[in-house]
Amino acid sequence: MGMEIQILDWLQKLHTPVLDKIMCLITRLGDAGILWILLAAVLLLIPKTRKSGFILAGALVVDALLCNVILKPLVARIRPYDVNTAVQLLVSKPVDYSFPSGHTAASFASVVALFMAGERKLWKPALVLAVLIAFSRLYLYVHYPTDVLGGLILGLIAGYLGSRLVLWLMAKRENCRAAA
Repeated sequence: MGMEIQILDWLQKLHTPVLDKIMCLITRLGDAGILWILLAAVLLLIPKTRKSGFILAGALVVDALLCNVILKPLVARIRPYDVNTAVQLLVSKPVDYSFPSGHTAASFASVVALFMAGERKLWKPALVLAVLIAFSRLYLYVHYPTDVLGGLILGLIAGYLGSRLVLWLMAKRENCRAAA
């Protein structure tokens, strides 16, 4: 944990008033996965992208279960601002545990889901945003680097599993319709 705190402390040297505002805005986009949930809802509303919306929603559900229901309570890692109490937070203190980063996990699960759904125009900007959201969690001192790395890996896995699950269910549904 010592080296991770040193990395976070070094990142504190990057702070400027403008960058503080930008990072707070970027991290808010990931709060409760709201941006990704809204994107899934929009995709579900448009008949042409409905399949992509289901894939994204499936990835987010798998991510929420793995990250928030299973891993966070199981690992129960305290947050870096509870270790270094001298740091002035720019955001409200999160109330859950630190590992893995839920913002990062949901963001990368969404990127994988959009990629798996074939959303070429969406997955690349989503990847850029996911990287920014992940970095913002470090910049804002609410996650350790390994929390963000864990969130990234978990997001990739959840995005893949959620996508495969939804595609499997859709194929099963089509087979049932064809048999009827």
